[in-house]
Amino acid sequence: MSKLHLVMGGRVKNPQTLEFEDLNAIDIVGVFPDYASAEKAWRGAAQRTVDDAEMRYVIVHLHRLLEPELPTTE
Repeated sequence: MSKLHLVMGGRVKNPQTLEFEDLNAIDIVGVFPDYASAEKAWRGAAQRTVDDAEMRYVIVHLHRLLEPELPTTE
């Protein structure tokens, strides 16, 4: 399986957590085949909202969720 990465974000209730206010309003940036392309997309999305402390974008390592027994090296 390829190493899938999901980039997503949205408004959080507290800037120090990842508890999103409205799951229906989550911005799905995309799914990427490697960390480098996911990071590039994440940086672009995060930069657009840099002045809004309540907006948070993250990279989710989907491959780790789907096959947790595999090594975690990128």
